[in-house]
Amino acid sequence: MPDSSRPLRKLGFLTIGLFDPADPAAGHESTLQVIELGEQLGFDSAWLRHRHLQFGISSPIAIMAAASQRTSRIALGTAVTPIGWENPLRLAEDLATVDLLAGGRINPGLSVGEPMHYDTVKHELYPNSADLEDFDYTRVERLARLVAGEPVREFSGKQGVVEEFSNRVEPHSSGLRDRLWYGAASRRSAVWAGAHGFNLLTSSVIFPEADQEPSFADIQQSQIRAFREATAASPDASGPARVSQGLVVIPTDSATARQREKYQRYVDERTPRTRAPQGPKRMLFAPDLIGTSEQIAERLHAHAGFQEVDEVAFALPFSFEHEDYVQILTDIATTLGPALGWTPAADGEGQN
Repeated sequence: MPDSSRPLRKLGFLTIGLFDPADPAAGHESTLQVIELGEQLGFDSAWLRHRHLQFGISSPIAIMAAASQRTSRIALGTAVTPIGWENPLRLAEDLATVDLLAGGRINPGLSVGEPMHYDTVKHELYPNSADLEDFDYTRVERLARLVAGEPVREFSGKQGVVEEFSNRVEPHSSGLRDRLWYGAASRRSAVWAGAHGFNLLTSSVIFPEADQEPSFADIQQSQIRAFREATAASPDASGPARVSQGLVVIPTDSATARQREKYQRYVDERTPRTRAPQGPKRMLFAPDLIGTSEQIAERLHAHAGFQEVDEVAFALPFSFEHEDYVQILTDIATTLGPALGWTPAADGEGQN
């Protein structure tokens, strides 16, 4: 198991890609520039949050397609795509297409469950089948089968002079199935992901078991261990289990006084929700980590969840300005990452 003495192997970041509704193009361009900067700084991966009917990234596949043509090395992922909004067959086609355009750099992260505020949108999303749709694990299992190239139908072959049909999703991108991730916040989901051959994304939100004490780091550690045990016992696993942790970190090494004040205010506003479980499901939030890179590294090394991983995708805070993200990413890559034992990727390295 990785521990605090083991160097961090892969360093990534996660962004929500905010934009002004009156000028959405500028926000999307900012997101693409942030991804380009990430590659220049040596990050191994850039991940996109998925937001529907909000002022964030609603189509990460389109953003990844654009980013794939402006970068050459950095892995591109979603963390996560709520598959309740998606048709698995169409999603499989889009993912494979972009993966081929990116040279095998796409890492789709997925989650299941009813779409957020479903009652307000189901009449448009599924007007004729809203009460029949499946929002459980079977939906993501179907996507995995389609991405893997399993047959969709018996019909295939040539029809007429030029029309030729396949019995699987086309194009097929070999290796994409092994790069499917599942965003799990509960032990049940972590075990399911491991048993079904997915990689694990664990973030700053978790759901404890009924008998667990509300210690975020310890619960996250137990979920990661349960995932690894399930992976080891699974016939669907193609190799060693991969786990990526996604906490919010805000290094202030090169921040201006104005930025430090702004960042601290953001953290202070969010801290109260981390002190006790929230809602009927007892949701737990991890505290945001703010301070110098040395201070953050010390806290991470003491974090039971971090001790279980050698990959991270640190989450960028919401609602900050472009220059703030430049400062935070630069400090993560040049100061915090090395403090965790990470070495920046060189050109041609860091894919997948």
